[in-house]
Amino acid sequence: MKKTMIGATAFAAAGAIALAGCSTASDPASDSSPSASDTMAAAEDITLWLAGTDTPEALIEYLKTEYTEVNGGSLTVEQIGWGDLISSLTTALPDSENTPDVAEVGNTQAATFTTVGAFMDLTDHYEELGGDSLLPGFVEAGSIGDSVYALPYYFGSRAVFYRQDIYEAAGVEVPTTLAEYTEVNKKMLDEGVGGAYLAGRDWRSAISWIFANGGDIAEYDGSEWHATLDTPEAIAGVEQWQELFETGNVAQPTDDDQTTYSAINDDFLSGTPASSTLAPSWATWTLGDFDEETEAYVWNAETFGVYALPGVDGGAAPVFAGGSNIGVSAATQHVDGALDLMEIIFSDEYQTMLAENGMGPANLDFADTYIENSTFEGVNEIAFEAASNAKLTPAAAGWASVEEAGIMEDFFQAVAEGGDVTQLAVEANAKIDELING
Repeated sequence: MKKTMIGATAFAAAGAIALAGCSTASDPASDSSPSASDTMAAAEDITLWLAGTDTPEALIEYLKTEYTEVNGGSLTVEQIGWGDLISSLTTALPDSENTPDVAEVGNTQAATFTTVGAFMDLTDHYEELGGDSLLPGFVEAGSIGDSVYALPYYFGSRAVFYRQDIYEAAGVEVPTTLAEYTEVNKKMLDEGVGGAYLAGRDWRSAISWIFANGGDIAEYDGSEWHATLDTPEAIAGVEQWQELFETGNVAQPTDDDQTTYSAINDDFLSGTPASSTLAPSWATWTLGDFDEETEAYVWNAETFGVYALPGVDGGAAPVFAGGSNIGVSAATQHVDGALDLMEIIFSDEYQTMLAENGMGPANLDFADTYIENSTFEGVNEIAFEAASNAKLTPAAAGWASVEEAGIMEDFFQAVAEGGDVTQLAVEANAKIDELING
């Protein structure tokens, strides 16, 4: 599917702050420009916005040092909380005086910022930044037709992290189907030894049940997007998730994904402990025993394990692919410096650093490095297996507005509270359809 360009006012109408002043694909500001490696450009001080705290500090320091060495200018890195990212970017990106020169966005948000012209056209630089070795689904999310605006930054796919000691105490084995996942967690909960921790508002995990049953969030009919949460396949998936939540889960309907990473640590719950949780591969950073000397979490291989969420009929379920895209602001006044930074980010050295730090590299040529450098043996191999079967949210112009409105969170919370799945799906569809096309 090829996305088409929409105006900034359409994005504003979708509920976000207008990206007035952003260049479109035909604007001079979005035309490709030579990098500093091709011209003797003066040193430029630039700003990089990163989403949340996902990028390790060591990698940030590397970017700063390397940029100064390559360009001569200084790099300022600002970390914007995921909850504030959309509003912050819609305000700052079109402002040439205050725009971040390079910015990271969630992969589910890339389509919106791309279609309103927030990012500079990088098509002429695509090959030198990795070309067809880059994650194809993420490239599509940041493209309009054959033009590329936002490239993949890193990926992470969800896997089941579990407490081997609790599984052994309950006498259960790692499940091989999605139905068995419900059964083993129900058994553990009934015996009071454990249960799954699936936060009620963690829709990014919950949609895996929709995908596994052959459903989807929305479909494109050739002219516009339509929500599809009420299809038989989607309903079957959500009802299966609801059964797990009600019979084998220890989380609350109002819990969100911010509590997920620490859910299966020993001291997380005062009652029945969480025996497993579905989380991105970088959950290894916060699961395990905290070592105060190294200020890092350390796996205990006798306690923790990991496996791919099983599908309906076995194999691996098609989970949601987490991660983000990165692009150059169309309003930047420092094109050469921004392109220098992009070259550093997509260099062999930085891609290797991403892989070694548990972040799936944008360039799949470094997949082996990612697999071999698991914090816990087997985690990245399973994450990569899941990533090869993972899915993204709709590449629709208004999807960021859907996220900002919290529609998916509200939908799954209501399902977790025991609501009628079909009725809730119809209601959620109507809300999504109002925003999804921008």
